[in-house]
Amino acid sequence: MNFEKKLQMKQFDKLWQEYCGFLDLDLTGYMQIQNRLMTEQIALWSRCGLGQKLLRGAKPKSIDDFRATLPLTTYSDYADILLQKQASMLPGDPVIWIQTTWEGGKHPFKVAPYTKSMLDVYKNNVVSCFMLSTSKEKGKFDIKPNDKMLYGLAPLPYATGLLPLLLNDEITLEFLPPVAEAEKMTFGERNRKGFELGLKKGIDLFFGVSSVANYISGSLAKTGSGGNGSLKKLFELSPKMAWRFIVAKYKCSKEGRTLRPSDLFKLKGFVCAGTDSCCYKDSLEEYWGCRPMEIAAGTESTCIGTEGWTHDGLYFFPDACFYEFIPEDEMLKNMADPSYEPKTFLMNEVVTNQNYELVITVLKGGAFARYRIGDMYRCLGFEGDKDSPRIPRFAFVDRVPSIIDIAGFTRITENSISDVIKLSGLGIQNWIACKELNGDQRPYMHLYVEMTPEAIEFSAVSKKVLAEHLSIYFTYFDSDYNDLKRLLGMDPLEITILKTGTFKAYQRETGRILRHMNPSKHDLVDLLRFQSNDYGLEYDLESAVKTN
Repeated sequence: MNFEKKLQMKQFDKLWQEYCGFLDLDLTGYMQIQNRLMTEQIALWSRCGLGQKLLRGAKPKSIDDFRATLPLTTYSDYADILLQKQASMLPGDPVIWIQTTWEGGKHPFKVAPYTKSMLDVYKNNVVSCFMLSTSKEKGKFDIKPNDKMLYGLAPLPYATGLLPLLLNDEITLEFLPPVAEAEKMTFGERNRKGFELGLKKGIDLFFGVSSVANYISGSLAKTGSGGNGSLKKLFELSPKMAWRFIVAKYKCSKEGRTLRPSDLFKLKGFVCAGTDSCCYKDSLEEYWGCRPMEIAAGTESTCIGTEGWTHDGLYFFPDACFYEFIPEDEMLKNMADPSYEPKTFLMNEVVTNQNYELVITVLKGGAFARYRIGDMYRCLGFEGDKDSPRIPRFAFVDRVPSIIDIAGFTRITENSISDVIKLSGLGIQNWIACKELNGDQRPYMHLYVEMTPEAIEFSAVSKKVLAEHLSIYFTYFDSDYNDLKRLLGMDPLEITILKTGTFKAYQRETGRILRHMNPSKHDLVDLLRFQSNDYGLEYDLESAVKTN
């Protein structure tokens, strides 16, 4: 019996317990589930060809033994098997292969296999997310058959393309536009069609990448207030919405503000995902009158976490992955010395107000074991109000320092920046790249560069010229970077030219060597103190180092 049938039978308490009951667990019960499923996964994984390769023939007998035997892994450890889709080497039979970006310019994409059992868990956890997105208190939710959902997702082979297929197994939802049509449309076409249908039928649910959802919402507000007639043509198809539009326009005029989606639509639930969700939640709530509920999900990890009805932190599902946590100081030791194996801690060992890099072992026949997905989380604590769960709450911090991910669209690495700089021929001899936030709390990449004396003297290089050149090269190397500019209407690159000799002065005076990607705020402030206002630059040290 699926979700919809139980809903029709008004088994509301049973549905809440089935899909959201993990929030009632204490740490002992949570770890019992983790340990049981991990023990099953170790038995499967250790026997398969992939497991034997990475374990080098070892046969761990317990979880502790497994953690002590298998070093932490990254995608390069799996690439030769997974990119060739060697199913016979895996612990479970893949039902589908999901694709995502790996490293632009060097490794275009990576793939991840999903077993039937993984998909079943994914489906249940996605249903949990949507129930909680409509919830205002424990045990209460508002989802009905034939609810209208705005389709703001990337289609298969990306992981978000699974969502319509999985949800339709449990409940009949009407996607706007229909999935079969949406998969054939461009990003812009899909959004225009979705709103056109929404204006005719209404919108109950919205799920999208936060940065994209914010762009869509802002575009609607501008279009609806601009008087260009494009929306009025749509309203001719729906007298009901035409009247709502007229009323909304009158109200906005009286209040002296632009039209917002909340003037036209009354969302029951809003689910958002993506790297920089924290930067967009407030504006999305203002647009829609509904606080977005953040989830944690990824291609390799599936759907692993969700906020609850209080929107005060992410809770990890106990049945998607087995979780380990690398404390931030251990991660930084490993970055400085790659031969150092950082310590990891389990869910019942994390500490409040500590940042951690997440390590996962995908359960239910998954391929990845002790896998570093490159995400950082902060433990917020173990309890909120009297009804809050007793398991740890987390906030997504960002990607690990070696990766700059802008708005969930692009993953820029040291290798990609080095390749771009080399091919540009612009005479850049030293550089660092930082993820920072602008005055509107929107993320961008700030590249601090030092030119060779010859480049300064003969090329008269300016920030504008550098930005134009490097943007072209980044676009060529990384299609996601190009998508970010094209789809969201933003250039995520800012360049500051430092005085020649700044890096040498920094190293001489401090005795430290800066890492290229996201150096600490302290190190960046010290670096900027060693340069002057040459080339017409002015510096505000505090605003310059507001990294995410």
